[in-house]
Amino acid sequence: MADDKTTHFGYKTVDSKDKVKMVAGVFHSVAAKYDIMNDLMSGGVHRLWKRFTIELSGVRPGNKVLDIAGGTGDLAAKFSRLVGSNGSVVLADINDSMLTVGREKLTNKGIVGNIEYVQANAECLPFPDNYFDCITIAFGLRNVTDKDAALRSMNRVLKPGGRLLVLEFSKPVNPVIAKLYDRYSFDILPKMGQLVTNDEDSYRYLAESIRMHPDQDTLKGMMNDAGFVDVRYHNMTAGVVAVHRGIKP
Repeated sequence: MADDKTTHFGYKTVDSKDKVKMVAGVFHSVAAKYDIMNDLMSGGVHRLWKRFTIELSGVRPGNKVLDIAGGTGDLAAKFSRLVGSNGSVVLADINDSMLTVGREKLTNKGIVGNIEYVQANAECLPFPDNYFDCITIAFGLRNVTDKDAALRSMNRVLKPGGRLLVLEFSKPVNPVIAKLYDRYSFDILPKMGQLVTNDEDSYRYLAESIRMHPDQDTLKGMMNDAGFVDVRYHNMTAGVVAVHRGIKP
């Protein structure tokens, strides 16, 4: 078990201060092929997971939205259209390589004007209290060193009544699917990463980090402890992925 000075990097126990640098190395390595690998790994289903998350967000014209660990901007692009010219979207990511890819991708699509890009650590967000109407973090929380601190930071910058949505890999609810998923994650996924990105280790870390992430009910409890109310989760693809939604009172 990791103590206060250590944490998990996949199945490895590492110094807490080193995890940010190690995770950064993973995403510097995969940034250029990130979208291609997302489509290959999920068979394109990640687009449906993200669409459902956006539907749960309740984002309307004029809202302020923060997309943490926004990566290549799939959610931010949709939110930019939803909030319109009177709203704003901040795509935040701790990794400058991912932020660069996301900015180039969205700019090339003409998504400009109401969106800005901020390099930020989820554990200590550089935004005012009670600022955003909605915060999303998709497939990023499991890479955060201190998840409790990150959830408290998200709560701080949300307006009262604002929504947090956490989309993340979770625990399959069907034991047969769980076994198949393990085989896919540890036998096929790293080899796919090697073929497409020439990086098997990063995708082995991906599989391990998913297994170390809190299950659905544990994450729900963590969100409650961070100050969110009416926390609920929705399993998708038999629990391979879950989206948690909480409200700031």
